[in-house]
Amino acid sequence: MSKEDCIEVTGIVVEKFPAGQFSVKLDADKLVLAHLAGKLRRNRIRVLAGDRVTVEMSPYDLTKGRITYRHK
Repeated sequence: MSKEDCIEVTGIVVEKFPAGQFSVKLDADKLVLAHLAGKLRRNRIRVLAGDRVTVEMSPYDLTKGRITYRHK
């Protein structure tokens, strides 16, 4: 699977779980479990409840994703 096969959607972080897991409510009123991408961890970007984020999801499992960007 290449990067072009990922689905990018935006949403709002609802809840933060341990180990960098987040519950994200997408714009399509769907709730997914997402983890932080490596660049966000490496640069210590803080993501809190209420933040607007971009999530990459695989077309194979639409219940999990990866947070790739925190909007300002």
